[in-house]
Amino acid sequence: MNENYDVSVVIDTNKCVGCGLCIKVCPSDTISLKNGKAYVTGTSSLSCGHCMAICPELAITVNSLDRNAIAFNTFELEKKWLSYGEPDIKELARLIASRRSCRTFKSRAVERPLIEDLVRFGKLAPSGSNSQKWTFTCLVSREKVVEFAILIGAFYKNLNMMANSRILRYGLKAVGKPELYNYHRDYHDKVNNAIHEMKNNGKDLLFHGATACIIIGSEPGASCPADDALLATQNILLAAHAMGIGTCLIGFAVKAFERDVSIQRKLGIPEEETVYSVIALGYPDEKYNRITGRKAVIERYF
Repeated sequence: MNENYDVSVVIDTNKCVGCGLCIKVCPSDTISLKNGKAYVTGTSSLSCGHCMAICPELAITVNSLDRNAIAFNTFELEKKWLSYGEPDIKELARLIASRRSCRTFKSRAVERPLIEDLVRFGKLAPSGSNSQKWTFTCLVSREKVVEFAILIGAFYKNLNMMANSRILRYGLKAVGKPELYNYHRDYHDKVNNAIHEMKNNGKDLLFHGATACIIIGSEPGASCPADDALLATQNILLAAHAMGIGTCLIGFAVKAFERDVSIQRKLGIPEEETVYSVIALGYPDEKYNRITGRKAVIERYF
């Protein structure tokens, strides 16, 4: 059996009153009712914690759950579950609409306890089959972010040299591989300018002066690793805004990871992991006056 689905549910039958709520919400048929009490009878479990969360008698424990997952450094979390419809929807909408990509950061370092809390927010996201195979690699100083930026810059410098070859990019396009051609058309000049600015003027057009960074990836074995990582990313983006931290997704860094595994090795990320998201973090040096909308998109209702 996949170790991710090993059963770690423990039921105190002395406390159990046989209400059956745990059985109703269990997605894995891990629990059954026998002689008026709940018992673990299944051979697999998602370790989702539904049974533990719904038990009115505190009779159930899921030992595989990390008790520190909801132990935050910078605030104390109220453990009572918010029921459906209870949160303030207007404030939630305002938070979502207020979050913006920050590209102007102060030099102030983001404190490590705060970064650790942001990772905890990421780990509270849903994941396919509750696999939770995501990984979080944190660069917690401006110096480390600069080192990372140099690695990314070196990758794009080599890519630009390749893209400068008209024969190569047109030749690849002719055989059905237009990626280098498209890159030269859409990004070559912009990237070349960013490399020049970093080298000659110390201007960071990649991480925008961010003082920290969270790289979100996944170990092998997740059912939908990219979805999982991006759901965790959104949690972090919203939580960071609420905690006074600006964020910006760095897609250029993700693309570099896709094509140059040596970057992972140099950052201590195992090669079997796949990176799906890179978040620049820092105290924002900008303040907006109002929220705005978004571009019109296609909506369909059936």
